[in-house]
Amino acid sequence: MLDRPAKPKTIVAETLYLEPANVAARLCGEKNLTLLESVMRHEHLGRYSFLACNPTQSLRVEKGAAYLDGVQQSLTALEILRKNLDTNTQEIISGLPPFQGGWAGYISYEFGKSLEAHSKLPDFETLCPDLILHRYETVLGFDHLQQRAWIFGQDEAEIAKFEKLMKRKPAALGSAIVEGWQSNFSHAEYENAVAQIVEYILAGDIFQANLTQCFSAAVPKEFDAFSLFRKLRDKNPSTFAAYLDFGDVKIASSSPERLIKSDGAMVEARPIKGTRKRDADPSRDAELIVELQASRKDRAENVMIVDLLRNDISRIAKPGSVKVPVLCGLESYANVHHLVSVVEGQLRDGLTQIDLLKAVFPGGSITGAPKIRAMEIIAELERQARGVYCGSIGYLGFNGACDFNIAIRTALFAGGKAYVQGGGGITARSQPAAEYDESLTKIARIMEAFAP
Repeated sequence: MLDRPAKPKTIVAETLYLEPANVAARLCGEKNLTLLESVMRHEHLGRYSFLACNPTQSLRVEKGAAYLDGVQQSLTALEILRKNLDTNTQEIISGLPPFQGGWAGYISYEFGKSLEAHSKLPDFETLCPDLILHRYETVLGFDHLQQRAWIFGQDEAEIAKFEKLMKRKPAALGSAIVEGWQSNFSHAEYENAVAQIVEYILAGDIFQANLTQCFSAAVPKEFDAFSLFRKLRDKNPSTFAAYLDFGDVKIASSSPERLIKSDGAMVEARPIKGTRKRDADPSRDAELIVELQASRKDRAENVMIVDLLRNDISRIAKPGSVKVPVLCGLESYANVHHLVSVVEGQLRDGLTQIDLLKAVFPGGSITGAPKIRAMEIIAELERQARGVYCGSIGYLGFNGACDFNIAIRTALFAGGKAYVQGGGGITARSQPAAEYDESLTKIARIMEAFAP
């Protein structure tokens, strides 16, 4: 019997440490550029960033069909990914940035319909493909705590080629201006939709649902999405930011929220529920923190989603391993204060990051509880697709690691238009006028980035 060929080992080459966005500026124009950047640096949440381009394979889902390198497949997207990851398993190199090769990109909110066979969700006209993930065998990883960077790859020539690209002259910044935004709701319609959700809650149909409004505008010919991302990362630095240039689809995200992370054994989710707009006056800002932490409505909203995520993670976790080490903790960002909880568990033996995604996607914090019924009510009231917004951006590593954000504070560029969405969780205590104001607060920094 012939021995099976050995799987290629990951080659690691340390390289010059630069700001990830500055390196991305040198790679602009390369195919399917993916930047996953922790702009808001933090010892744990904001320690690593990743950059890749020129993938070896590409996977898309459009109208429920999966296409691998443009060819329609009989398997589902998750079946394709599971098979590919299983046949390319690599050992994690500890002590270095965890994404060391694998698949990266986005999963849209609408992809969740394929994971919930019993849901009654309509087929809206899509804003973008339901999923785009690319296979990257060469990845640049940054450790911001150590201020060091490494190129991971399977071929020394490809690593050398990548390092050469890093030395190019950065792309010139273009126009980031987009004007003429229109919402899919009028002010009165949004407040009425909030009131309708409250009625559903009081009738015992749901406990909570996440309502959002979508602003869209035509993109000028001279518009440059990467320049918009550069402005956004300065105005709204966040721990789970991303820039994706996938040709006909471009995405700029400044998300503060993690959907799910795993090292192949441990699992972590970080749901956000509860928001206050920051104030330039330090004393007033401190008062808003106290108000948020004391709010029964905001804490109840957060606890409901924690319970939902405990249930989701329990589906794939070892019995007794699911814990909540942080409940309604405070996190402050450039524009808002948030209540953030942490839900942890240990992945059951034999399960992978694919099983984890199936269990938690889409995130409970941007759907509601119970999840499926909340998604049906969201569709009824919002009346259109969300696209990448409230989906996820991140990676699936050959080494079993994965990390995905929840794509909030995110701009999508597709079909000649720009889309920006914002909203919040609606509970029985929600006041329609306050919820409308919160939806605008959430996107304020993004809209500032688009302004002249």
